[in-house]
Amino acid sequence: MAIIPEKDRKKLTDIFKSLSNDVKVLFFTQEFECEHCRMTRGLLEEVAALSGKIFLEVYDFVKDAELTKKYSIDKIPATALIGDRDYGIRFYGVPAGYEFTSLIEDIVDISKRDPGLPKKILNELSKVDKPVHIQILISPT
Repeated sequence: MAIIPEKDRKKLTDIFKSLSNDVKVLFFTQEFECEHCRMTRGLLEEVAALSGKIFLEVYDFVKDAELTKKYSIDKIPATALIGDRDYGIRFYGVPAGYEFTSLIEDIVDISKRDPGLPKKILNELSKVDKPVHIQILISPT
């Protein structure tokens, strides 16, 4: 049974027509999948199937330890969105509900290779010369 309803799949297909460049969706799970891993994998498989520019790659959190370390993945289920480079965008848990919109918007933005920020802000951000770790925790309650 599909996770994404048919009417939403049609909307997403239309949205994904605007994708300019390829986007890799890296999904980290385990051979013995965690409680939310199976649902996350299914959701990402459905999203990737809606465009020839979205490529899902599935990795084992333990067996693919080198990639896990490379992308700083420390828990599962984890989803990393990669364009021409790694923008550091990660989703932990199931990107459903409110987070699903963020996932789709991030895929579109990464495909465009444009963050949509004014030049003034981009200039200020270019002055950051140390690694910055930002985490956003979301709960609708």
